[in-house]
Amino acid sequence: MSENGNKMREIRVEKVTVNLGVGQSGQPLENARELLKVLTGRKPVTTFSRMRNPVFRIKKGDPIGVKVTMRGKLAEEFLRKALEAADNKVSRRSFDERGNFSFGVKEYIDFPGAKYNPKIGVLGFDVCVTLSRRGARVRDRRRMTSRIGKAHRVAREEGIALAEQAFKVVSE
Repeated sequence: MSENGNKMREIRVEKVTVNLGVGQSGQPLENARELLKVLTGRKPVTTFSRMRNPVFRIKKGDPIGVKVTMRGKLAEEFLRKALEAADNKVSRRSFDERGNFSFGVKEYIDFPGAKYNPKIGVLGFDVCVTLSRRGARVRDRRRMTSRIGKAHRVAREEGIALAEQAFKVVSE
């Protein structure tokens, strides 16, 4: 329950997004896709560049990475493992004003249960955690969209407190 027993005030993990950017298409992108499929058990979606970057020879619309979005129990299980791979440390600067936070795992072999695959090599990935309260859906739904009051939004300090209590995160 929440601070006063009100379920609507309870903060929960809405989704966990795992992103792996490789910057180019071809075999590196296929390796990244295979890695995310093995780590999450879900089918990855290709991400495309939003702008042109001549230094890296990237055109707008080029496939440059893969991502997987997880919700519910699967998301929380993955988050616990990913935090373990990151030594349960997340910088306070990694939390935004809405309590969401992101962190990176430098090498996938640090992830619990992952075995090194010489075909893939050594890759790291980013984990983005989105927090919300019940009823936040009214902001995102298609029909009858409504605003959420300031008291019902998740604040930065509340996100830090949830991460420290529920996931044993040490914020630096």
